[in-house]
Amino acid sequence: MGASHGSHGEIFELLSNRRRRYAIHYCKRVNEPVELGDLAEQVAAWELDKEVQELTSAERKRVYTALQQTHLPTLERADVVEFENHTIELTDEADALEIYLDIVPADSIPWGVYYLGLSVLGFVVLAGVWADVVPTETIPPLGWAGLVLGAVTASAIAHVLTSRRYRLGEMERPP
Repeated sequence: MGASHGSHGEIFELLSNRRRRYAIHYCKRVNEPVELGDLAEQVAAWELDKEVQELTSAERKRVYTALQQTHLPTLERADVVEFENHTIELTDEADALEIYLDIVPADSIPWGVYYLGLSVLGFVVLAGVWADVVPTETIPPLGWAGLVLGAVTASAIAHVLTSRRYRLGEMERPP
């Protein structure tokens, strides 16, 4: 990371804005310098959930102006993009930056809450084995430990695979 990048907090603050996140996503997908007009069109289309061809000139202009005056200068100051002559290019640092977003689909719980529940379950099993409440004749204590560890491992694998899907620049539509 370059000296101007600062902390991960600054990166996440930059990405907390949807337009900036969409701009980086588009630049990562195209993987070469992009024209401001093309970027603004695609960002507007994603925001409004429309095809680029369906956009009105007012919708294009609103996003174009916001990118030009606010968001691209902000990304440039953070050393994420180079922006000149209406052309945007990711910096080497930004290009190499693997950005995963902890996206929580509407019908699921956040991973942190899930892992907390799994930990509580593990401690309940441990307490049950210790108090002789959990049957150790059918499944020995090591078997119970193996089951809990297996659940944690399977969960971690699922978490890694789903978070890879939510990496900026990876999927068709930005998160």
